[in-house]
Amino acid sequence: MYRRILVPVDGSELSDKAIHSSIDLARQLGAAITGFVAEPLPGVPSGPRARVEFDREMREHDAMTEVHARRVLDRFEHEAREAGVPFEGHYEQVDRVDRGIIQAAESQGCDLILMVTHGRGAFGEFLFGSQTKAVLAGSRLPLLVLH
Repeated sequence: MYRRILVPVDGSELSDKAIHSSIDLARQLGAAITGFVAEPLPGVPSGPRARVEFDREMREHDAMTEVHARRVLDRFEHEAREAGVPFEGHYEQVDRVDRGIIQAAESQGCDLILMVTHGRGAFGEFLFGSQTKAVLAGSRLPLLVLH
């Protein structure tokens, strides 16, 4: 049925639910997990700024996001391996998180995406948007949504 599950995580309490649920599901299906951290690119600065200062800030941002992503993926990998589930972790800086998730699923040969949602409701989605809805709208792969 499903052989490789993409699980986007961000290190939040909500992504812990995705980690545990995906490991349980993968174990039942005999599937592997691809953990994915999509780190947003920093905004483009407005106003006059020295190029050297901007480059320095970009390097700091790159280093911080890589450390964060590695920490999240290492913990996910540890839990998956303890459960006997094959795991690969990937991280990427992206301009749009939803597109990054879809591209990662396709490039890694995943056949299912498992995501968790805040379930904020219509007003919350209006204010904050919904990555899950955007992935659902943009992907041809099946999407399992946990609430």
